[in-house]
Amino acid sequence: VDENLARHYGIQNVVGPRFRQVTLTDPNRFGLLGKGGILVMTALPNRTSPVLRGKYVLEVLLGTPPPLPPADVPPLKEAGDFETVQSVRVRLEQHRKVEPCRSCHQIMDPIGLAMENFDPVGLWRAKDHGHVIDPADTMYDGTALSGPVSVRDAVLKHSDLFNLNLAEQLLTYGLGRVVDYRDMPVIRSIAGDAER
Repeated sequence: VDENLARHYGIQNVVGPRFRQVTLTDPNRFGLLGKGGILVMTALPNRTSPVLRGKYVLEVLLGTPPPLPPADVPPLKEAGDFETVQSVRVRLEQHRKVEPCRSCHQIMDPIGLAMENFDPVGLWRAKDHGHVIDPADTMYDGTALSGPVSVRDAVLKHSDLFNLNLAEQLLTYGLGRVVDYRDMPVIRSIAGDAER
């Protein structure tokens, strides 16, 4: 990190523009899910997006993308659309109450809501529009989520999916083409070796 990035991550005693290696001490910052680049990529310009963050974990890390939303789904109401400003969690409850939204949002939202302490650019925060952030929820498999660390632990709990997906993505990159069912024996072999 340099001084600006250290300030962003809350790392003390880094001065100047020269990049240097540091040891992270905040477990919320460990791994990909605590990095600003991933958090910006999975947010909207004006607010966080638990949906995008949950979808990222499912699709990119676990290789289990949720289905695409139906074409007629209305957009999430923004904070200014309400008489009183509401947190993202409260606004997302609309999607989790009715079908066809509920079936997908109950899978994605808990993961993203557990990462809600990170603002759109990845700064740590305790409140969303004046409301205390509650990162607690339950993942689709029953795993209790309580913040970014619990999301990382939940991904590790599914290391078989993570390893298989990573092997598939690396083989796709290495071959320069999309893999298909004929490549699966090799992918499973690579994932098995990686797991050991």
